[in-house]
Amino acid sequence: MKLANLYRLARGHPAVCQKTNLLQYRCFQPDFVPRDPKSKPKKYKYPDVYEPYGPRPPPSDKIVQLAEKIAALPLEERVKIGPTLHLKVSHPKLVALDVEGVDTGGARGGSSPKAEVKKAEKTTFDIKLEKFEAGAKLKVIKEIRSFTDLGLKEAKDLVEKVPVILKQQVTKDEANSIIEKIKAVGGVAVME
Repeated sequence: MKLANLYRLARGHPAVCQKTNLLQYRCFQPDFVPRDPKSKPKKYKYPDVYEPYGPRPPPSDKIVQLAEKIAALPLEERVKIGPTLHLKVSHPKLVALDVEGVDTGGARGGSSPKAEVKKAEKTTFDIKLEKFEAGAKLKVIKEIRSFTDLGLKEAKDLVEKVPVILKQQVTKDEANSIIEKIKAVGGVAVME
């Protein structure tokens, strides 16, 4: 009996039984509704022209009159308006961008004619080991180790995965010299 009384006293004492904050709790907003995992994502229809600030108000009469005056000027004077306005307003000079080979979108929905893209002459090449003679495997491994920083095991694993790319992004002269070295030890390598 005395033990039960002692337990009740210890439980009820404020120094022993202080309220502590919860260590972990969840707080949901009252209108929170979890997303249905089976629902498909919504597809939004975007406008043809993005206007971040919404529709613009019509120009004032003063601006319309100014535009009419500019349009009435001769071509030589209209050409000088842009640079003069940039100097007055202290805008930085605009630099023309090179858009050659860039698809600008064209008409939406319709097929736009593709711009002819000229292929630049290739300056870097990849070297691919096509095959090698069965007896020359050890020589090919040693030769591969001479122009790569691979260890013996890595070079052996690389040779066993033929056809495989040995080295990437090398110049034409370097690629030709490597191909000649591999050919001399009994392997066949090509440039890609």
